[in-house]
Amino acid sequence: MKKLAVGSLLLITTLALGVTAIAQMGGGLQMPTPQGIFNPVVGAGGQYDVTTKNGTKMNVEIAIVGKESSGGKDGYWYEATADTERGNVTVKMLLVPNGNYSNVAKTIFLVPGRGPMEMDGQMGGRMAQDQQPKDIRDNAKNLGSESVTVPAGTFTCDHWKGNDGSDVWVTKGVPPYGLVKMTQDDGSSIVLEKVLTNYQDKITGTPMNMSDMMRGMGRGPQQ
Repeated sequence: MKKLAVGSLLLITTLALGVTAIAQMGGGLQMPTPQGIFNPVVGAGGQYDVTTKNGTKMNVEIAIVGKESSGGKDGYWYEATADTERGNVTVKMLLVPNGNYSNVAKTIFLVPGRGPMEMDGQMGGRMAQDQQPKDIRDNAKNLGSESVTVPAGTFTCDHWKGNDGSDVWVTKGVPPYGLVKMTQDDGSSIVLEKVLTNYQDKITGTPMNMSDMMRGMGRGPQQ
């Protein structure tokens, strides 16, 4: 019984760390949600300077790191790594395009000091929706073409004005969402620092399945 109790405590601690890590990349730091138009290219992405609405700054990398079939459709592994106070936190989601949006089929996350852990089905989908970039086309107006200069260079972009007051500059040459710059009324922003090529997956090895682990906690001791 003591071993069971210790194992359960370790599992709960791991789950808590994972949830905290994902929260840090999203609501916990009020990180602005990237917006753009999905154009997945495996091995390509961008490095961004992100400023949250409370003034916190962080470096974030987003890229497509693989392709996998899900439900008979092509899915793309979208990976985001944020440099947080706890160290580098990585979240990887299998996005299955569905019109202007994508369904989240799987979610894997990696936090400092822990191996990769996978959430699937509704569990992963609910937690990942807030981290998934949003398609700009259904919630914004295209104001036309503009030249935008950021640390990564000068780009010819479409300037979209969002219904939420955001301004987003998008170009096809920066996978996976074309995002070059985004500003919001609350002072948060995302600015492209570098275009990434030959990007390598930061999550390797077989992840532990959180659903299986949680079901295991409900079983009685093995005889």
